[in-house]
Amino acid sequence: MAKLVLTVNGTKRSVEVSAEETLLSLLRDRFDLTGTKYGCGEGRCGACMVLLDGRASRSCQMPVSKAVGKSIVTIEGLARNGRLHPVQAAFLEEEAFQCGFCTPGMIVAAVSLLEKNEHAGDEQIASALAANVCRCGTYPRILSAVRKAAQAMGKAAAG
Repeated sequence: MAKLVLTVNGTKRSVEVSAEETLLSLLRDRFDLTGTKYGCGEGRCGACMVLLDGRASRSCQMPVSKAVGKSIVTIEGLARNGRLHPVQAAFLEEEAFQCGFCTPGMIVAAVSLLEKNEHAGDEQIASALAANVCRCGTYPRILSAVRKAAQAMGKAAAG
């Protein structure tokens, strides 16, 4: 067991972990941040995506020790001052989910893309979300939501 300090959703948290504990299990089981989902457990479906220093990262295969010194943001940490992140709002407005299981990972991946490039086109959006699987097939609505969020973020940056 090692005592580590992590920054999760802007808050420093100290925790004792074993060498084999994954970031996903820590977030869900110990920090009660259950928005990040356990999907395949192999890093292939994207349900476990979190932001590590702004970059979409799979947490199901990542040892907690790899996240030390980095800013970890989960789906729960995207809203600010009681307001949803533009990507979260767009997903609701466009009804870009069906069962909702993939939604947190999709949103996190989209946030990572749009924070770097709010002018992303369809090809860039599709590429950024390629590592995320939607079992319900709501890809057209997801694409529409990310486009809408990109427009909202572009307007906010300009205004």
